[in-house]
Amino acid sequence: MEQILSLIGDELEKVEGELVRTLSSQAPLITKSGEHIIGSGGKRFRPILLLLVAKCCHYHGEQHIPLACIVEYIHTATLLHDDVLDHAEVRRGNSSVNSVWGDRASVLAGDFLLSRAFSLLVKIGDLKILKIITEATTKVVEGETMQTERVCDISLSEEEYVTVIANKTASLIAAACQVGAILGNTSPHREHIFGNYGLNLGIAFQMVDDTLDYIAGDVKFGKAIYKDLQEGKITLPLIYALREASDEDRMTIGTIVESKCFDEHNVRMIINLIRKYQGIDYVLSKAREYVNASIHSLQEVDASPVKEALMATADYALDRKW
Repeated sequence: MEQILSLIGDELEKVEGELVRTLSSQAPLITKSGEHIIGSGGKRFRPILLLLVAKCCHYHGEQHIPLACIVEYIHTATLLHDDVLDHAEVRRGNSSVNSVWGDRASVLAGDFLLSRAFSLLVKIGDLKILKIITEATTKVVEGETMQTERVCDISLSEEEYVTVIANKTASLIAAACQVGAILGNTSPHREHIFGNYGLNLGIAFQMVDDTLDYIAGDVKFGKAIYKDLQEGKITLPLIYALREASDEDRMTIGTIVESKCFDEHNVRMIINLIRKYQGIDYVLSKAREYVNASIHSLQEVDASPVKEALMATADYALDRKW
């Protein structure tokens, strides 16, 4: 993080200021709830990537600041909506908006952030960037819907799972990287390089996120442990365990998941079986493959401190500390 701040610290400060400034609404509840989740921090992962790629492509204007805000607003809006769907009480280590102000306020705050994001996009007036971010936003919704459709569906394959997370998580990360490259007026080939970097990084990021549901608690990660499992979300640690398990163990997992009875005893049983078949180790090894692919995408990019920061950011996906 120190390496990144040395390169884009001033820009990140401007992004933080703009995030707060453009949250202002005539409806006080929207302003309060928006400030609550934006003020809770978060990693600002997507804005950081956009700023780094823009710098890597030698951009010297000011549009990267509102665009970094746009991708953060879109991401945050999806979190607000997700928390309502998942009945979440914790987000980013604090009380979720829905637990403080209710589901309606959380949905409306998410809607406001989306409308604010696209209002800012229109002001920027770049149709190519508008198209990329709009398509990415559509993919995010499609990915979330795919996941909802397959709740408690133990037939979900690894390939289908990757499709889900490529849409719901990696698409917006890839878009942030591609937009940074577009700002630098680079070639379509270079745009593809940075977009591919973001896509692979986003997939790895979500894979690690899904393992943290099994191994990290509220203090470390800012959300309840085993929450995904209790919501019936079928993620790769469980998919792998099901694939490798004996018939008896597979039946045990299937019976619990299909019954949707995720009490403490049943959750612990599934956790033990995932560990028995080394599901976490498998997912982390797959995430490493995607991180390596992400870093490999940058091989044509000239050596520089910014390139090093992009590579370090990819490695961060496997070692979440900030």
